[in-house]
Amino acid sequence: MPRGPKNLTLSFDSGTLTHFGGLVLLQRFIQQLELRSRLCAAVRFAQRNNRYSITESVLALVYPIILGLGRVETAQLLRRNGVFQYLTGLPAYPDAQTLRRFLLRFAAEGQSGFLRCHDELRRRMLQQPTPLRSVIFDLDSTVLTVYGRQQGAEVGFNPHKRGRPSYMPLLCVEGQTRDCWEGSYHPGNTAVTTVTVPLMERALRKLPAAVRHVKIRADGAFYDGRLLDWFETHKLDYAVVARLTKRLQAHVTTARYRALRNEVALADFHYHPQGWMRSRRFIAVRRPLPEEPSWQLHLFHLGKFTYQVLVTNLDLAPLNVWRFYNSRAQAELVIRELKQAYALGKIPSRRWDVNEAYFHLVVFAYNLLNWFRRLCVPPELQRWTLGTLRNQLLLIPGELVRPQGVPTLKLPASFPLQRAFWDTLKRIDRFRC
Repeated sequence: MPRGPKNLTLSFDSGTLTHFGGLVLLQRFIQQLELRSRLCAAVRFAQRNNRYSITESVLALVYPIILGLGRVETAQLLRRNGVFQYLTGLPAYPDAQTLRRFLLRFAAEGQSGFLRCHDELRRRMLQQPTPLRSVIFDLDSTVLTVYGRQQGAEVGFNPHKRGRPSYMPLLCVEGQTRDCWEGSYHPGNTAVTTVTVPLMERALRKLPAAVRHVKIRADGAFYDGRLLDWFETHKLDYAVVARLTKRLQAHVTTARYRALRNEVALADFHYHPQGWMRSRRFIAVRRPLPEEPSWQLHLFHLGKFTYQVLVTNLDLAPLNVWRFYNSRAQAELVIRELKQAYALGKIPSRRWDVNEAYFHLVVFAYNLLNWFRRLCVPPELQRWTLGTLRNQLLLIPGELVRPQGVPTLKLPASFPLQRAFWDTLKRIDRFRC
């Protein structure tokens, strides 16, 4: 039986190897977007350090987020990766202190220009590959627990770490493309309904003129009569999960249900909650209680059944309203990806403005890879999560060689997705922003 090599010599003298061989695909896509020139035109402020341009410093923060390296300190391994620097066009990779100082200046002077650049790209990408005439906005919020004395962190609703201070990002995700269309950053004790209208105003302002119809999906945190009045005033269709008060529970349990084949039953009725201006249409969904019940906040259990209620102004059959709302699960997956694969929960500073700026960089990094997946990756891979896409297509070992002076990136002959790799490269070359 072979026992492995006995006389194996080790050395640390190769400067042409990298873990990120597949990054050449993303870099080619960034070139097609003309991202460097767009950032250069949009983000301008005085810098003392002339070694790295503003654009290079922004990309030096975005690349580690995309590659899953998380904190600024973890990304320091890129300082010793000359192939990464060559592929991305960075003269070198900044040290952690340089990046933190840049993030401080960026938050104070460059964030507004960066957001304008991001908004312009969002508008362009929404029309790719074909312009959308109707959009679906999925609203959701999440909790980011902090463990220090971060500015602006407050004690609010925190289901996992009760009593701990936190931040609350609020996100508006386009349900068909899964792009993060708008986002805002708030202290943990902020009531969601008090900050939703400003977020929606920004989201609606930057929609392309071709978009004629907007639909809203939201969970029970957005169940508020004044917010629904605002939706209706702006001619927005919505389906929002209702909070099951005792009065509403009485209506739900006495409603007339129509059973479906899979033991699900639906009821359609009008109800006027206390404090609201008028009554609205409610859809109740009754299902058999599962063996392992899910004790969510906005589910009501009675006897052998569990109930969910939606309030809506959609002119659809109850079953179609329920199906429409169920697709909102994409927004929850986006938030999970942002927290687990994009370091959204990594709080880089004690300062509020720096943490808010980092949040917008994380959203931009997510959108950048989502555009890459949606517009350039072959159809059979587009169902992958962004974490899977990164691990399978970007994190490829490679070696940079120069036979006869020609730079060549050598990738493994055993790489299983070679056809998808070449197909992606062709799609990128055909892409026009």
